[in-house]
Amino acid sequence: MIPKDHPRYRSLVARERLARCAREGVVALEGLTAHGRGEAFDYLIGEKTTGSASLAARTAAAMLLAARHAVISVNGNTAALAAEEIAALQQASGADVEVNLFHRTEERIALITGILEKHGARVLSGTVERLVPLSHDRALCLPHGIADADVVLVPLEDGDRCAALRAMGKTVITVDLNPLSRTARTATLTVVDEVTRAIPAITAACASLEPDEAGRLIATLDNTYLLRAAIDEMRERLSHALE
Repeated sequence: MIPKDHPRYRSLVARERLARCAREGVVALEGLTAHGRGEAFDYLIGEKTTGSASLAARTAAAMLLAARHAVISVNGNTAALAAEEIAALQQASGADVEVNLFHRTEERIALITGILEKHGARVLSGTVERLVPLSHDRALCLPHGIADADVVLVPLEDGDRCAALRAMGKTVITVDLNPLSRTARTATLTVVDEVTRAIPAITAACASLEPDEAGRLIATLDNTYLLRAAIDEMRERLSHALE
């Protein structure tokens, strides 16, 4: 039992959840390594949502609401950490939800779909096809889902699929704690934040955005600026860490 007054309670709860989901087959073991790498960057931003991340989250909401067909792509780590948050974002944005995995088995697809549906998400189903130009199984997607989408939200994404989706002409929004990653630099928009903070922030913005603000956020989007701002925020925190 993790005491709620532990200074890193939320982080430890997330680790426990991922470990349990790994034992159950929801999370690939490789996903635990990916989470640890991201958590290291979360230390650098003080385990809180920064100013640049708040701006990025509001911009993400504007893009989802303006989309012809938005799809939230969910992998094992995202389902384990933020299934309830994904369901709330789907309701707020009207986006579809599709499960997409690198380590893909029908059993994992069913397990992740079950977790999402348990928390209220409506998950697309059907026969997948190899429609994304990749040699591995993240190329598999639904013709009426990711393949048809103009905007795809891909939390905790692989860099190569992010690049492939961009090459297909899609707008790609990602949540990535590492502003230097290939995914962060390739996406149309990167929210440099932890997924259980970022998704609720996007959901809240969907409900509060005025049309004028939404249009302005999309028109002025500069992902390079947002990534540089995230790095500057990390640098500033580091500069004060040992004072």
